[in-house]
Amino acid sequence: QVQLVESGGGLVQAGGSLRLSCAASGLFFSINAMGWYRQAPGKQRELVAHIPSSGSTNYADSVKGRFTISRDNAKNTVYLQMNSLKPEDTAVYYCNAKAILGTMRQYDYWGQGTQVTVSS
Repeated sequence: QVQLVESGGGLVQAGGSLRLSCAASGLFFSINAMGWYRQAPGKQRELVAHIPSSGSTNYADSVKGRFTISRDNAKNTVYLQMNSLKPEDTAVYYCNAKAILGTMRQYDYWGQGTQVTVSS
């Protein structure tokens, strides 16, 4: 079992910045990949950024050059630094983690989501 707790969402004007955090806790052997997804009203959930334990990163084309994903393995925490925010970034942002449990099997976990609203 893994619990993901997100924080850092809020209201910001276009061009502003926010930093999202997601801390993982529970009984697990290790956390493999972590990522951020978002879902806007009336739209499907989409990948924003992804980072495996190796540290390599992937970003959606819409956020490349503006968002940065990072992780602190000692704290089991993943971050999403969001700069130059646009109104179209408005969505609920969800943290995702792929964890290896005591059985040595990988499982997928999701946070509760945090609202990001960008005004024009």
